[in-house]
Amino acid sequence: MAKADIANCIRKLRFEHGEMTQKELAERVGCTRQTIVVLEHGRFVPSLALAFRIARVFSRTLEEVFQFEGEQPSG
Repeated sequence: MAKADIANCIRKLRFEHGEMTQKELAERVGCTRQTIVVLEHGRFVPSLALAFRIARVFSRTLEEVFQFEGEQPSG
């Protein structure tokens, strides 16, 4: 199965929302700060529920926060 690449603009949105810290965002969406770190670096694809919670914190749609970058061929 191919791995999907999902980009996001979480870091930018945090700073646009009063320089929200990773910890503050994590607390608001119910995950750990480390989860926010790996999301921002593109090393983790969130669950659909977590993606919705993050988008709602910023009053954005899923597509405004997360961008589908296509699929990588499986090897």
